[in-house]
Amino acid sequence: MNQVTTRVKAVPIGVKLQPFQSDLERFKAPDCAALIMQRSIPNKTVQWLTELPVDKLPSGRVTAAVDELRYVIEQICSIGKMPRCAERSWLEADILEMAERFAYLMGTRYLRLRLDVISTNACRKFHRDAVTVRLICTYRGSATQIGNASNAQDPHIIKQIPSATPILLRGTLWSEHPYSHLVHRSPPIEGTGENRLLLVIDTAESPHDPI
Repeated sequence: MNQVTTRVKAVPIGVKLQPFQSDLERFKAPDCAALIMQRSIPNKTVQWLTELPVDKLPSGRVTAAVDELRYVIEQICSIGKMPRCAERSWLEADILEMAERFAYLMGTRYLRLRLDVISTNACRKFHRDAVTVRLICTYRGSATQIGNASNAQDPHIIKQIPSATPILLRGTLWSEHPYSHLVHRSPPIEGTGENRLLLVIDTAESPHDPI
């Protein structure tokens, strides 16, 4: 099977690289502000996601127990009328695997999961999220941009994560030091005709947490 391999070079300070299937515990090291999980994905799946009509892309937000996520993910894709095929099965399994590994890393029973279809300049300002840790993966379109900045300035050097590459990012609620100067944003795409499919996963205290 033909594969598309994602590779990142010359990452900002505090960003670590590792293979997708490797242990995520490295993220807890004091000098790790973000962890990029490099991997290979089926070329046919990439092409299918790129060519899928926008109104068939899944979109939804939910807070749920980890053991309910398989059903939740399938329902989000079905509500969005995403065609049932091998590529959809790959996407559902991939989201579930990342969610389960993220939950295990963070020691939580509950997660907030969000799938968004984006065609505007969402979160166009560089920032850190008001969470402990966030997992982001852009399955279609331009992916997250990162860089080091201080004094509320934009980074001088901006690096863009490859599409379909998951990244773990520390938020402002992460209690350990040293303080991270790593910031990120969604790429500005308004007016380009591009449509992104974005996955965001956060921890939750209970299934009743706001989404």
